[in-house]
Amino acid sequence: MNLTARMLRRKSVEQLQREALTRGELRRVLGLWHLTAIGLGGIIGVGIFVLTGTVAAGTAGPAVVLSFVLAGIASAAAALCYAEFAGLIPVSGSAYTYGYAVLGEFAGWLIGWDLLLEFALIAAVVAVGWSGYVQALLDAAGVALPVWAQGGWFGGKAGQVVNVPAVFVSLAITALLAFKTEWGARFNTVVVAIKIGAAVLIIVAGVAYVDPARWQPFMPFGIHGVVAGASIVFFAVFGYEMMTTAAEEAIDPQRDLPRAVVLSLAIAMTLYIGICLVLTGIVSYTTLGNDAPVANAFAAIGMPKVMVAISLASICGITSVIFANLLAGARIWFALSRDGLLPGWFGKAHPRWRTPWRTTWLVGAVAAVAAGLFSLEELAKLVNIGVLCAFVVICSAVLVLRYRSPELPRPFRTPWSPLVPLIGIGFSLWLISGLPYLTFERFAIWLLIGCAVYFGYGIRHSKLTRDPAEPA
Repeated sequence: MNLTARMLRRKSVEQLQREALTRGELRRVLGLWHLTAIGLGGIIGVGIFVLTGTVAAGTAGPAVVLSFVLAGIASAAAALCYAEFAGLIPVSGSAYTYGYAVLGEFAGWLIGWDLLLEFALIAAVVAVGWSGYVQALLDAAGVALPVWAQGGWFGGKAGQVVNVPAVFVSLAITALLAFKTEWGARFNTVVVAIKIGAAVLIIVAGVAYVDPARWQPFMPFGIHGVVAGASIVFFAVFGYEMMTTAAEEAIDPQRDLPRAVVLSLAIAMTLYIGICLVLTGIVSYTTLGNDAPVANAFAAIGMPKVMVAISLASICGITSVIFANLLAGARIWFALSRDGLLPGWFGKAHPRWRTPWRTTWLVGAVAAVAAGLFSLEELAKLVNIGVLCAFVVICSAVLVLRYRSPELPRPFRTPWSPLVPLIGIGFSLWLISGLPYLTFERFAIWLLIGCAVYFGYGIRHSKLTRDPAEPA
């Protein structure tokens, strides 16, 4: 087999479906609501508690609600494509596995390698944000951490060495995920319930204070501001793809995964729209440009108890985002190793807990080190591009597989194809084109390292080298 043929070899969809039925390394303990909570945990977080206000203040004005609608439409296009694959190929790996099955081994490897870094760094970014909220509450209570423990060495303030709270939360959630998936899932479900309760509280407590006059002018920055706002808040309306990495731990993945993808995005979008309208209706949008716009808005209208409740819920909400990203990163690594593209040592489940414990601790350790040593600004420069690339791959793969294997039984079918996948591809490429040069530079370096690993190890040790799959 020549080099090109080896790079393009695929696992057939039928083979992956057989593996989903026969493999039993991981425990099937996640039901529809556990999966939906993982999706909501990945979606709802910084978007509700920060982006709604900051984008309204500096980019879109009260029309930030339209920015969320526009971003939601684009995200929904990718979500429907994910839902089709989640029902069709219910195995761990998400975008990596889907790309492997449709576009070939090398394309699958690149997207899997890309997501390894993305999920770990997103978890690190959010852990640093979690640390900021916790330290703010401690300061309000008159408790201050030593300067050396407040932030990371790289990009932090003078005297800061390691962000201790960020390291703590990263390792604590890693431990939950490593020992029992259901423990972590139950914890995450409770945390997500608190977060959704806070979102509902924002709407219910604030609706009586809404003054429609504050929505005028509705588009102070014009339609350009609405579109620019959509490119920012788009990063607050994905996260559902993280649940698809846990397909082999779902009790009924072909039924529940597509439902959970659609359900989590629908709930999140409903809450986002309600909060946008309330927030810009209770105070002027010009006052929302700060790190805690929702809490500060309720403080401004004389509701300090609501402000405290929202601050505490913000910490819970951010915790669930860390959970979702660490879960996803560990399962991507697990799938790569099990397919032979990385050393098989990583692809062994714990004999008692039946979790991918080795990869969980490795991804958690990477996130903890990054969160402990780097500032939020430095970490943020590296994230986002990988998830957008995954969206392009998934939407493209739906079109390719519809053409190549139209006869495959699909528990869920992306509606209005090819229009919906094309919307997902176009919007993702548009957002990628607007990312800063430094992001492309560091992303290219990571991909070059990935190519070296693949051609130095993966292409020779791939299980398809020893047991070739029939093409789909």
